Amino acid sequence: MTTEGTIKNASLQIVEEMQESYMTYAMSVITARALPDIRDGLKPSQRRVLVAMNDLNLGPQSKYKKCAKIAGDTSGNYHPHGEAVVYPTLVRMAQEFNMRVQLIQGQGNFGSIDGDPPAAMRYTEARLTLASALVLEDLDKNTVDFVPNYDESRMEPTVLPGLFPNLLVNGSQGIAVGMASSMPPHNLVEVCDGLIALIDNPEIDTRDLMQIIPGPDFPTGGTICGRQSILQAYLTGRGRITVRGKAHFETRKNGRADIVVTEIPFQVNKTTLIEKIADMVKEGRLKGIHDINDHSDKDGMRIVVSLKKGENEEVVLNQLFKFTMLQDTFSIINIALVDGRPQTLPLKSILEYYVQHRVEVIRRRTAFLLDKAEKRLHIVEGLLIALDHIDAVIETIRSSPDVPTASRRLQERFELTEVQTEAILRMQLQRLTGLERAKLEDEAAKLRDEIEGYRAILASDALVLEMIKEDLTRIKDVFKGSRRTEIESAVEDFETVDLIAEEEMTVTISHEGYVKRLPSDTYKSQHRGGKGIIAADSREGDYIERVYIASTHDFLLILTNMGKLHWLKVYEIPLLTRQSKGRAIVNLLQLSNNEKITSVVPVRDFSQGYLFMATALGIVKKTELAAFSRPKRAGIIAVDIREGDSLIGAKVALPDDDIMLATESGMSIRFAGSNVRSMGRTARGVRGINLRKGDLVKDMILARPDRTILTVCEQGFGKRTLVSEYRRQTRGGKGIINIRTSDRNGKVVAMKAVLDDDGLMLITQHGKLMRIAVDSIPVVGRATQGVKVMALNSGDSLVAITRVLKDNGNGNGNESMTGEEIGDEDRETPGEDRVTPGEDRVTPGEEERDTTIIEPIPVDPDDHLDAEPRAEPRAEPRAEPRDEPPR
Repeated sequence: MTTEGTIKNASLQIVEEMQESYMTYAMSVITARALPDIRDGLKPSQRRVLVAMNDLNLGPQSKYKKCAKIAGDTSGNYHPHGEAVVYPTLVRMAQEFNMRVQLIQGQGNFGSIDGDPPAAMRYTEARLTLASALVLEDLDKNTVDFVPNYDESRMEPTVLPGLFPNLLVNGSQGIAVGMASSMPPHNLVEVCDGLIALIDNPEIDTRDLMQIIPGPDFPTGGTICGRQSILQAYLTGRGRITVRGKAHFETRKNGRADIVVTEIPFQVNKTTLIEKIADMVKEGRLKGIHDINDHSDKDGMRIVVSLKKGENEEVVLNQLFKFTMLQDTFSIINIALVDGRPQTLPLKSILEYYVQHRVEVIRRRTAFLLDKAEKRLHIVEGLLIALDHIDAVIETIRSSPDVPTASRRLQERFELTEVQTEAILRMQLQRLTGLERAKLEDEAAKLRDEIEGYRAILASDALVLEMIKEDLTRIKDVFKGSRRTEIESAVEDFETVDLIAEEEMTVTISHEGYVKRLPSDTYKSQHRGGKGIIAADSREGDYIERVYIASTHDFLLILTNMGKLHWLKVYEIPLLTRQSKGRAIVNLLQLSNNEKITSVVPVRDFSQGYLFMATALGIVKKTELAAFSRPKRAGIIAVDIREGDSLIGAKVALPDDDIMLATESGMSIRFAGSNVRSMGRTARGVRGINLRKGDLVKDMILARPDRTILTVCEQGFGKRTLVSEYRRQTRGGKGIINIRTSDRNGKVVAMKAVLDDDGLMLITQHGKLMRIAVDSIPVVGRATQGVKVMALNSGDSLVAITRVLKDNGNGNGNESMTGEEIGDEDRETPGEDRVTPGEDRVTPGEEERDTTIIEPIPVDPDDHLDAEPRAEPRAEPRAEPRDEPPR
């Protein structure tokens, strides 16, 4: 063979050897190291520690023995991997924060939930607990198989009898090669009840089992969020559950709030958690936290997170859940060894394998006890025969030259077995008394009863299962304990809104599309007629066009002139200074060319109500609000806009609301919203008002009886009018006079429905903003020109208004945004803001002509503009009924 061939052959041999060696190692780790056995729930190292302690007679009532002795015996007799490997296994089985029911009772320092290490094994002592004693019970009754240990110097069990249902109660964690096991602990009482229910009804399904075993029960408590993830894990053997720590709020005498954490998620290090919180506070990622202290003691855990004054406790707690291990996930991977093979098991299968193991253990134990009883009965019967013929037995023994001869003669003369003759030959003379004979007869009768009972058990599966139920009931009564981990409804992944404190914001949008938000209390109330304060430093030619008041938790439905709707969260809008011009809204929304914002509607709940929209040409449309709950990033169609028209406003309306439209020439119409049927998103709508030539719809409001109608014009004039002065009309009419417009007050800018205690924001074209109380504007008739509500500089004009809910301003304002006081010369003189009687009203006849004579609407195919198909099939399309003019 050539040198090249030799090298190639050697390489192949090395590859094969590496593959075989790695597979051997991997299987060893999987089957004999990292994964628990489905029957007793123990890994080999844990099993060997318990067996070694059992060999040392370290029962629950025994004296403690040094852990160094236990670890040494375990390593020397069963687990040849060194004491340093054995001791951590022993320690974990003694830690109450890792085991739901401890298998080892430790004395000394066995570590803590803070991550403190245990003391050295020479300082600590341990013994078995009652639970581990039950796991080992009947080990000496041939209930399990034994195999030689690593050096074949003694025998060790392959599995323990496992009367205590350890696998589900304490769970198991182990990392093998290519797989891992992560089984959560459960409540012992619930597990026992679940096993009993399974025995009573083998066809029970997982959902019914979850009524008994609702979910994991961690030794550290906490709260599991959601049952669906638990069901998934119980059905498939795999799942992820969200676990939160438990916390409550306390308030100090100084008014500062504390978040007190009393429980943390399973396997979370308390010290690491506190350090993580402190680091995030220093980095500025967690805001609102003043201090954090650990007040935990022997009575329980108590982590006190002190908040800054005025901070919202719920928001800070949500931040802790979001950014720290106070909320953690536990991966459920129910992998265990079944007949030496790893399998992923659902909950019901784990219970079934436990029952099967206990059935086998009880049968083997019963067979062992039956054999023992039969052997003893056989001897007792031989002794009774000897007593019945005691003189002949003695004579036979005395005449025999040696023991083997005596044994043979007794067997032949009295038909005894070798075992019986050996017992007779060892019998003491005291057994010849009458009392001893009575004892033997009683023992024989008792043995016969026991043998009959053992045979009955072996012949009946029902009796075996009944014995398992009795054992489980006994365990449940001994280990009484309530559930520590609560199970609550699921929580969605945290949205940023959950981490933002809720507060009222003023959102401003400029004419050129710059948006920002500021706290509403930035603007203090002023007297009517004041000059206002600067709301923003606008670019030349730009001005603040819209102002909206909304909560940081609200959503803004942003509608454009083209009839498209975009979704924006208030907290996503940049929080800037009042002098800042803002951020270009095109950076927050995907607006197309020539698309301009015309209406912004704050919304929180999309489950009820309608979005009512109106266009400049008098078209109205109503669509269920739920249709806009999930818009696309690029926006969705809210209304079909025809060429030459544009969307001017939108409101969230209830079914019984009245709608009012106002035109820039001073006309208005009020009609019932129920007159407009609900339509789909892509429909165009129906006619709301019949406009005069050159007129356009300027605003739309909801006309509710508890409010007054505020109308303002571009020259700073405005007035309030009672809703009752606007009679309800039929949709599509020409309407009635809302305000008398002229060169003095200008065209209508906006119409709002306001309450007396509302505040009012006014914006001018040059970017001035003024906040006044609504009740400073008088209530007058419909056809008036109003009073001056804001003094305007030359060349400036009013462009927008918005109402501020529950205005709490002091009314003494006139505080400049730049800190400069506005003097009396900036206020108008009394009476200057009112019009003369001749100017603000029309003659009765003139008003009557404008309000009562409504021209019939000509038949126009565009009048019914809703192109959406109806749900019910019709024989032929028919036009929507026309609004008849009043007679």
